[in-house]
Amino acid sequence: MRISVLLGCGVVVLAGCGSMPVTGDVKAVDASQPGDSQVQVYAVAPREGAPPSEIVDGFLESMTSDDPAFATTRKYLSADARRTWQPGGTTTVLAQAPNRSGPLLHDEDNRATRDRETTYTLTGDKVATVDAQSSYQPLAPTAYAQTLHLVLEQVAEGKKEWRIDVVPDGLVLGQSDFKRLYRSVNKYYYATGATNGRSTLVADPVYVRNRTDPVTRMDTATQTVRTLLAGPTNWLRPVVDSRFPTGTALRKGVTALAPDDQNVLKVPLNQKADTAGRSACRMMAAQVLFTLRDLTSARVERVELEGGEGKLCALDADDAPEFSADRGSEGDDSQYFINDKGQVERVLGATGDTGTTEPVTGPLGAGTVPMGSVGVARDEERAAAVSSSGQHLYVSSLETESELAEPVVTSGAKKAADRLSPPSWDGRGDLWVADRDPAGPRLLRLAGGTGEPQEVRVPGLDGARIEELRMSADGVRIALLLTKDGRTTLNIGRVERRGSSVAPEISVEDLRQAAPQLADVSAISWSGRSRLVVVGKEEGGVQQVRYVQADGSTSASGALPGVNQVQSVAAADDEQLPLMAETVDDGIVKLSPGDNWQTVLKKGKALVYPG
Repeated sequence: MRISVLLGCGVVVLAGCGSMPVTGDVKAVDASQPGDSQVQVYAVAPREGAPPSEIVDGFLESMTSDDPAFATTRKYLSADARRTWQPGGTTTVLAQAPNRSGPLLHDEDNRATRDRETTYTLTGDKVATVDAQSSYQPLAPTAYAQTLHLVLEQVAEGKKEWRIDVVPDGLVLGQSDFKRLYRSVNKYYYATGATNGRSTLVADPVYVRNRTDPVTRMDTATQTVRTLLAGPTNWLRPVVDSRFPTGTALRKGVTALAPDDQNVLKVPLNQKADTAGRSACRMMAAQVLFTLRDLTSARVERVELEGGEGKLCALDADDAPEFSADRGSEGDDSQYFINDKGQVERVLGATGDTGTTEPVTGPLGAGTVPMGSVGVARDEERAAAVSSSGQHLYVSSLETESELAEPVVTSGAKKAADRLSPPSWDGRGDLWVADRDPAGPRLLRLAGGTGEPQEVRVPGLDGARIEELRMSADGVRIALLLTKDGRTTLNIGRVERRGSSVAPEISVEDLRQAAPQLADVSAISWSGRSRLVVVGKEEGGVQQVRYVQADGSTSASGALPGVNQVQSVAAADDEQLPLMAETVDDGIVKLSPGDNWQTVLKKGKALVYPG
């Protein structure tokens, strides 16, 4: 049983199930109740003479605490297990706190054996894991079962106590405890291959410990920098790299990082960092600045890197945007849609407040061919649109008047629903679209939005069909809606580029399901550097709009206010801009931060931000 109170409101006590306090004003709570992140839990050692069931329960509860170095937690283990147990291994996340059953009885057991050893089973529904790289992997709920073996161990002369001598490495946590103890952060690396001659930072989401990590004794900011220096997670590694020289680490003994009273953050590194040149050092500083800017209570205005010989370089926050993936758009708050005549229009007003619109410049605004969907390049100089029949993809300038050019892609499918998906542009200026023709489904890329479409291999489809796609601003990740066996799921793929610029080989590798809790997904959009807004349903549930991280974890923003019959959504790279949605009854609506849904346009469809 856990006894806990809010920080600042009293002393926090954690006790095993069998040690109920008999005095004092206490409140008993369940181990896996939804917890406030400000609740801090401390562990207590097993009481003298505790039975095996209490030892197991106390050990499980102690794992949910902020026990320094897990020293108290290890007191539930035998001497050998205490030395070998590795709590920093894979963390298993269950839907609820693990169930404990036992003791297990076997035919060969006899009374003498049960008096000196016993076994308990931990069960539950596993919904995610966090590996040693702090990388989160969501799972469709699967059965979890693990055993804990206990023995009577001599702890003093003539005195024995029950202790766990066989225990799996890592932590086993209920979902609510995991959310209380850990937080999602983005660390940043550079996309391999320059984007239009510029280096672009890519978000790599990981989970670090709230407050102080029991193993390293580092605060959250220091943990995050440590994972940054360790390099990208395995999933992202093939398409990004770090400017930190190999072997670069925090200087020994550094456990806390915080900006000073001038909002300058100094990061002490070991001597390996001294080998970096001036340009590379500034890029290293940009990685730190982007990684930490959402973690500290005060805005970091400047990052200074220090090596073994002293100060290496510095980067001001005002200079950091040159490394951002979303810097290409001059007006990323612009919104575009298709009116009831099939013409492309732009919403006037910074955030669509006015509801006033105007046709875009060029043939897409003139409406010589009615369009059904549109995608606007991030520099807003061009747009791609799919005809209302879904058969043809056109690319046109948004700056000059001209005739509509011949379609760049044509689908041969007989049904409109089997033809072209809405198009999407990445931050490199490439245009992407899916042809859903059952006779020959293809994912296509047009380099620079022009020229011959190139087919992109997607080896992990396993018979699924691409219904919709959205490219990330960095150009190295693609969100796909895949349909198979009557279900549509959200998957994130890694875009790998090989070969030469003349004969590039492009493929989407290592697809991973990003919202396994949703049985059917109907619409998606990127919202920021590593977050998506998703419209879908849980098994047997109703439609909901929610945020998910690119690694598949649930965003801290969680579910959004309800809105009826959403057909599509649009979000900007800037997370402070309104979320837009196309609905059946209310037209195009918007959701600004801290507000409710409001109608922007009663008529119109396929609204998009650039991208």
